[in-house]
Amino acid sequence: MGKLERIGNIRGQVGEGPVWSAAEACWYWVDIPARLIWRLDAASGATRCWQTAEMPACLAPRAGGGLIAGMQSGLFHLQLREDGQVQAARLACPPELGEGMRFNDGRTDRQGRFWAGTMFMDMAAARAVGGLYRWDGSLSAPLVSGLLTQNGLAFSPDGRTLYLSDSHPLRQLVWAFDLDPASGALSRQRVLVDMKPLPGRPDGAAMDVDGCYWVCGNDGGMILRFSPEGRLVGQIAVPMAKPSMCAFGGARMDQLLVTSIAAGQPEDDPWAGAVLLIEAGVQGMADVPCAF
Repeated sequence: MGKLERIGNIRGQVGEGPVWSAAEACWYWVDIPARLIWRLDAASGATRCWQTAEMPACLAPRAGGGLIAGMQSGLFHLQLREDGQVQAARLACPPELGEGMRFNDGRTDRQGRFWAGTMFMDMAAARAVGGLYRWDGSLSAPLVSGLLTQNGLAFSPDGRTLYLSDSHPLRQLVWAFDLDPASGALSRQRVLVDMKPLPGRPDGAAMDVDGCYWVCGNDGGMILRFSPEGRLVGQIAVPMAKPSMCAFGGARMDQLLVTSIAAGQPEDDPWAGAVLLIEAGVQGMADVPCAF
């Protein structure tokens, strides 16, 4: 691992959803309860944020322009305007998205389909009502159900394996599924990693070109790297206790942007909610823009 750089003095309440836009050479991420979408220009280092009408949780660049976002009341197509306004058009809302729920973690697969999951926001209630959905111009029925705190989406380099976690303290599991690249169908669910004996709960994740799964150990101050067989092959200590999601990007795809959570952390913790750029020393897989 190379140098670690803090991005400005940002203190996100619940920083989440980082994604690299190769077309714009910039990073996007969200602060969920603050209803903010952040952008970092890689060349200039300039940051900017836009406020949304409801909580955004996950993002992906859209091939036709703008962003696709999982939010409180469904999936949206967003346009971030130069005047600071956000133009939002709702694409779909799953009927299972009930009161007190929202979308959480999302990412595109190698075919440009957007996958995102839902959760009940009050984690203390431990309501297993979350599901995983696929958007390919229409919204699927739940492809995985009974989730407490859906997280950790990533796709193998060949696009034939989908990774998913449940970061709730009662679960702390990472699963792998066989993914049919043509149809998007899932099969053969199995446990890749049980994180309970490891540092932190499995939060947001990313994939490198070697097929290794990088996951933020929320509450553990670590980013953990697992082989395709689920073996721990590396880890990076970070200065914040609650890293929330990581994403590869940059000109050589070897930088890791890491968001974190300040909510529930001591007010005098200077790193809580920070956003970091880490020279990972490994090349990551590029996220495919949403094709739909």
